[in-house]
Amino acid sequence: MRKTLFTASALALALAAPFAQAFEAGDIIVRAGAITVDPHEDSSAISTAVTGPLGGKATLDSDTQLGLNFAYMLTDKVGIELLAATPFSHDVGVKGLGALDGKFGSIKHLPPTLSVIYYPLNKTSAFQPYVGAGVNYTWFFDDKLSSSAEANQFNGLDLKDSWGLAAQVGMDYMLTENVMLNAQVRYIDIDTEATSNHATLGKVKVDVDVDPFVYMVGLGYKF
Repeated sequence: MRKTLFTASALALALAAPFAQAFEAGDIIVRAGAITVDPHEDSSAISTAVTGPLGGKATLDSDTQLGLNFAYMLTDKVGIELLAATPFSHDVGVKGLGALDGKFGSIKHLPPTLSVIYYPLNKTSAFQPYVGAGVNYTWFFDDKLSSSAEANQFNGLDLKDSWGLAAQVGMDYMLTENVMLNAQVRYIDIDTEATSNHATLGKVKVDVDVDPFVYMVGLGYKF
């Protein structure tokens, strides 16, 4: 009898409890976590105003910062998302130029990205994969030459800002009605031109396709 009453009570509570919903139109989602920008750079030959192409390549290293996502759900399945982060720092290197190889300078950048995201599964599912596509603007700033580049008579470093397309895949897993675990991977098209000046060679420049993969893991909250 007790077992029957317990089973009936548990069933009644289960039927009375609301189903956990993932996302609905009007929801605001805020995510935060560790985000890594991993450049897969491909550069033109380094050239100067005096000699033309010198050869060699430019390189960039990876960096991890605090990543932030802000999303607004237009419908139960479609939302608009803004990617933000604390500034990324990268070492700029040179290879293939013999004595000049090594660290050439350092830069910082911010890559705000606005995307449309789509969730294909029913909102009652705790697991919510999604895809997205959008536009990125990358702002380069605080460009600095290394001491070795300055010792080799270089002066100043400048990188042009970039507009490009971005694509992503990701997933949310609802831990509670409002809290979620998030993981995402993006590809961002970032193209820039880096320039410096040399005492005898004049203006030195190189075109760089940065084209990073961007990885983020963190937690989110649905309002």
